[in-house]
Amino acid sequence: MTTATLTPPFRADQVGSLLRPAALLEARDKRKRGELSAVDMRHIEDAAIRDVVTMQEDLGLQSITDGEFRRGLWHMDFVCDFANVEQTAGIPIKFHSDQGDIEFCPPGVKITGRLARPHPIFVEDFKFLKSIANATPKITIPSPSVLHFRGGRKAIDTAAYPDIDEFYVDLARVYREEIRDLADAGCRYLQIDEVNMAFLCDPNLRDFARSIGEDPARLPHTYANLVNAATTARHRDMTVCLHLCRGNARSHWIADGGYEPVAEVLFNEFNVDGYFLEYDSSRAGDFSPLRFVPKSKRVVLGLVTTKKGALENKDDIKRRLDEASKVISLDQLALSPQCGFASNAEGNQLTVDEERAKLRLIVEIAREVWG
Repeated sequence: MTTATLTPPFRADQVGSLLRPAALLEARDKRKRGELSAVDMRHIEDAAIRDVVTMQEDLGLQSITDGEFRRGLWHMDFVCDFANVEQTAGIPIKFHSDQGDIEFCPPGVKITGRLARPHPIFVEDFKFLKSIANATPKITIPSPSVLHFRGGRKAIDTAAYPDIDEFYVDLARVYREEIRDLADAGCRYLQIDEVNMAFLCDPNLRDFARSIGEDPARLPHTYANLVNAATTARHRDMTVCLHLCRGNARSHWIADGGYEPVAEVLFNEFNVDGYFLEYDSSRAGDFSPLRFVPKSKRVVLGLVTTKKGALENKDDIKRRLDEASKVISLDQLALSPQCGFASNAEGNQLTVDEERAKLRLIVEIAREVWG
C-alpha cells in the first residue's frame, strides 16, 4: 500500500459542488426579487462558505471547495461573464433516473461577437476560499467546450467568426487570462468540468453532434487542443484535472455509455494531470478504457454516487478499486463521488447528513486502502 499523496488529486477527493443550506437558497430568492443587496448577498454567501469549508476539513478532506455556493448553475455563472456570450433558451432534454424521466431545459448560449474577458470571473471567489481554507483550495470551472458543443457552429456569430478556428483561438485566450489570474492569486489546484467528452460516449449524443454539423470522432481532438491552449497559462506547480460526468440535475442524468469511444484521446491528448471519472453505475461501462492512461497521470474513480442518499457498502467500493487495479496501478488511483452534490442550486435529492456521510466514507476507505 502507498501513503497518502501530498499533492492533488488526493486519495480521498471530491468533485466540488455541495448542497446549499436553506438560508442560502432563501437569500438567493430574495436577491432575485430585489429584496437583498449584492453586498448583503455576498456576506450571506461568505458565512455559508465558511461553514462548508469547516465541514470538509473536519471530515479530513485535503481538497477544499466553496461548494460552488455563489453559483446558480455549474457553468452559466462563468461563461456568461465573457463579453458577447448570451444566455439563450435551451433545448428540452430528457433526464433519466431509476424513478423515471423528467424533461428539463438547461439554458444554452450563443456567441454574438468577438470574445473578451472584461474582468476576472472567479478570481475573487478563489481568493476568499484560499483565505479561509487550511487544506488545499480547489476551484472548478466549466470546460471551454461548453461554448461550442450545445449549439455548434450555428450558435457562433459568423460575422465575428467567419473562420471557426478564430473562435477557438479567442476562446482559449480568454480562458488563459482567467487561469493566469487564478494562478497569480495562488491557485494550485484547478478542475475543468469537461462533461462533453462523457456525452460523446453516448450513441444518441454522438448523433446529436452530427445533427449540428459536427463529427463526433473529430470533436475529442478539437476539444483536447482547445483545453491544452486554454491551460498554457497554468503555474508550473498547478495541478489541472478534468472531471467527466453524464449529466447531474435533481438526481437525474442525460448520457449513457462507457469511455471507450473517447478513451485514447482523453487520456493521451489532453495535457492534464488527472481525471475525475464517473463510475457509480453500469451506464459508465467497465474499467477497460483505463488501459490507455499513461503512468504519469492519476484517475479519481467516482464510485460513490451523489444521486441517491443511501450509503454505499465499504467492502463493495474496495472490491471495485481492486477490480480497477487489474487495469491500472492502484498507485495511480484515488476515490471521490461521481459528481457534485449540487450542479445547480437546487441540488440532488439527498440530505446534507447523507452528503456528509458519503464524504466521510470516501476519506475512511482511502485511509484503509492507501494508508
